[in-house]
Amino acid sequence: MRTPAFHLLAAAALSCTAPMMAHAHGDADRLTGDALVDTGTLVDCTLENGDRAHCMSYTVQYLPETLDIGPFCPATLEEVGGIWSWDGDNAGLYRIDGLYLKMLAELGYVFYDDEGVVNVFDIRIEGPDATHECIAGSADTSVEMTMLIPTDPVMATAPTPLGTVAKVGIALDGVPIFADAPSVLETGHMPALDTCGGHVDPGGWYHWHATATDINSVFANQGVDASCVNVGQDATAQFAYAFDGFAIYGSREADGTTPTGLDACGGHVGPVPGQPGEVYHYHASDNFPNLPKCLVGVVARNNFTTTAEKGIGSARDQRRSGRPGPDFQAIAAELGIEATDLRRALRLEGGPRAELTRVADRLGVSLDALKAAMPRRR
Repeated sequence: MRTPAFHLLAAAALSCTAPMMAHAHGDADRLTGDALVDTGTLVDCTLENGDRAHCMSYTVQYLPETLDIGPFCPATLEEVGGIWSWDGDNAGLYRIDGLYLKMLAELGYVFYDDEGVVNVFDIRIEGPDATHECIAGSADTSVEMTMLIPTDPVMATAPTPLGTVAKVGIALDGVPIFADAPSVLETGHMPALDTCGGHVDPGGWYHWHATATDINSVFANQGVDASCVNVGQDATAQFAYAFDGFAIYGSREADGTTPTGLDACGGHVGPVPGQPGEVYHYHASDNFPNLPKCLVGVVARNNFTTTAEKGIGSARDQRRSGRPGPDFQAIAAELGIEATDLRRALRLEGGPRAELTRVADRLGVSLDALKAAMPRRR
């Protein structure tokens, strides 16, 4: 089994700074060579707050050459696939196997046929044929991604929440990192993750939805019969840099103790190995997804682009970037209901074009209140 080496990002280029903090730098190594298309380059960039800054620009390929991935969707109920964080009834992190899929079937989400063959489709090249299918994207070996990381992180006036598929950062193996994958309750389909917490984007490139170097801590904490064997596990190691420039470490301090004084995003100011003084940095949690819940710093504009024809960061995605999806948590809070109930009601009544009268009846809320809470349709 090949295990990629997780080195620190660029030398003096990546410093973690904030008011009243000392500068800190990574060591002399850069991203693993098998991920990079070109050596990281220091470039001028503009932060989201309009400030001019310097960023490290990294262009990486669809997948590091030495990283094995999978499994994702099982072919039948007799096989075992990857993992999924189910957010409906009986919510929790599960191994995708026959027991889990039968549990979903009892809840009305049937992902297999009468012979126990699992419904699977390749999201990069085709659409689903059934109401509920497991998503397994195929790789496009020609795809490249370019990411910008500020060299001198700047604290934002307020943290930025990380919602579904929000951009989190870049792992030290060059793999992009994103927040929660889309819920089955929203789409009806399950974008399966492998046991290291990653999968292939519709654009054909692999990315993480978890702190892969510390995901076995999650499995142990949540009682999941799974193990990440494709990535070396170290709960004390640095995993990545967030898009705001601050480092992301595992769920333990360098001495093996549990971090204290973490903020709502999962970070704090403290010492890190090889760095002078104390600096702000994030820690993974031992619950899935074990990533920061928000970003405290300011990210660079256009910090993620790809040559892929579709998916996050593609030209098609950039054209749609001014059309954000609904904030189900905020809508549900305004209506006094659970976000999972709202997603389920919308899906059962037709998805994005659901008849709101029927959705309101299903939720037990007034139609006027639902219309006021939902974003105006285009």
